[in-house]
Amino acid sequence: MVHFEQASANQSVPPLNTDALQKAIFNNPNFSYIATDLQGVIHIFNVGAESMLGYRAAEVINKITPDGLADPDEIVARAAALSVEFGTTIAPGLDALIYKASRGMEDIVELTHIRPDATRFPAIVSVTSLRNEQDDIIGYLFIGTNNTARKEVEDALRKNQQELERARDAADKANLAKSEFLSNMSHELRTPLNAVLGFAQLMESATPSPTPAQKMSIEQILKGGWYLLRLINEILDLALIESGKLTMSQETINLSEVLRDCELMIIPQAETRGIAVRFPDVVHEFHIDADKTRIKQVMINLLSNAIKYNREGGTVTVACEITNELLMRVSVSDTGPGLAPAMLEQLFQPFNRLGQEASGIEGTGIGLVVTKQLVELMGGAIGAHSEVGAGSTFWFELPLSVELPVSTNGAAETVSIAPVLRAPNARQRRLLYVEDNRANVNLVEQIIERRSDFKLLIATDGHSGVAMARELLPDLILMDINLPGISGLDALKLLRATPETAHIPIMALSANAVPRDIAEGLKAGFLRYLTKPININEFMDALDQALGPE
Repeated sequence: MVHFEQASANQSVPPLNTDALQKAIFNNPNFSYIATDLQGVIHIFNVGAESMLGYRAAEVINKITPDGLADPDEIVARAAALSVEFGTTIAPGLDALIYKASRGMEDIVELTHIRPDATRFPAIVSVTSLRNEQDDIIGYLFIGTNNTARKEVEDALRKNQQELERARDAADKANLAKSEFLSNMSHELRTPLNAVLGFAQLMESATPSPTPAQKMSIEQILKGGWYLLRLINEILDLALIESGKLTMSQETINLSEVLRDCELMIIPQAETRGIAVRFPDVVHEFHIDADKTRIKQVMINLLSNAIKYNREGGTVTVACEITNELLMRVSVSDTGPGLAPAMLEQLFQPFNRLGQEASGIEGTGIGLVVTKQLVELMGGAIGAHSEVGAGSTFWFELPLSVELPVSTNGAAETVSIAPVLRAPNARQRRLLYVEDNRANVNLVEQIIERRSDFKLLIATDGHSGVAMARELLPDLILMDINLPGISGLDALKLLRATPETAHIPIMALSANAVPRDIAEGLKAGFLRYLTKPININEFMDALDQALGPE
């Protein structure tokens, strides 16, 4: 019931004319007002109702009930829904519209009205009961508004959402296709690289030693091969970062140890160009929160660039300082030609080499992009400043750690690939290699020839590999993944399910080197997952660790 307050006598505001107010309400063309008696027969049908519904008042007053103006299927559906909600049977028709209002409940209904010309429009209708002074229901009031505009907006939003979902699905498919392509590309490139780098390493360490001319040729083969492998890894890293699938292992690490490792790794590259590299004196042990592998990758990328783009006989200087924000800032400065401001703005753009394409210096323009994204994924920031003719400085900042790292008791011992002779009376340990690529087999055969304590067995497909393992019970199995017949993963499952072979250590040796492949292999039960191309020192170390002492 609506109440109107009259102004008091001492107020200057004139009293509200309720007749004028009611006239304004019921003649409002923007809202439909339909009032019925207790049986639902229409007695009031205002201007707004005529405008929206297309009927003249004389056509409906004392003739129909409001349910006759709506989509009958919606009335039937509403009756069924209310019957379930209130646990009773509600007949389709007027009862379905007034059921809640007749019980004093607020009710707002979405209906589709049908005009005399059969056109339809959505409406929102508020249904309330009309009561007399004794609070008895004497009728019902239906206040409606055209909902077409809101429905159009909802439909547009729904359409946009569907288009966004389709675009997202297309992007997901494109990312999946790109990931598959990169995985296949990595595999196809690593397989021939395994032969190139593997045999070059054997030639480099052969007895008798290669001649100086041969040694120089071998060094060039190795340099080009390892560089190509680095490019493959950079492209895979960039793809993983862009897809959000690169995982980071944040831990407290000793930055001083990382710098010492990087110094040992970068000095040979600097010496070939006569570049002096200066690292800070280790006075304090600085600890930061970062991924140890990735922070080394960042440092090596920055140091390699500082050497590559330096002048002959120049200097590279590494510095560390703690900022006012308690961040560790590491900077790498060179004495190269420097960068103009326009070039500085283009740094960290994929495949942009800043005009160095014709310089003869190797590169793809993605190393700095990967470096920047790695730093940011570890919660840091990176930047650079440069002056033409005075060199450049690249820096990154990472949070200092409040915890000390767990000691690793020093670095792993380097294993020589010099021949290893079998001890007197010691048995030869049998190594089964399951591989279908002849070049890869030849490479491992030549490596194992230097180990008289090993006897190499060869299987060229998964089925024969499983059969040989069950018959000969080797001490260690090396398993390729992409094999004819059954895959290396399936062969692993068969061997693990057989009691006689379940105990044999099995290592993967595969060109499938993207992180998800490695994770899948380790989860499946491989002791180690070695990737091609083979680094012979690391390969021999893995064999010895897997077998342990005789």
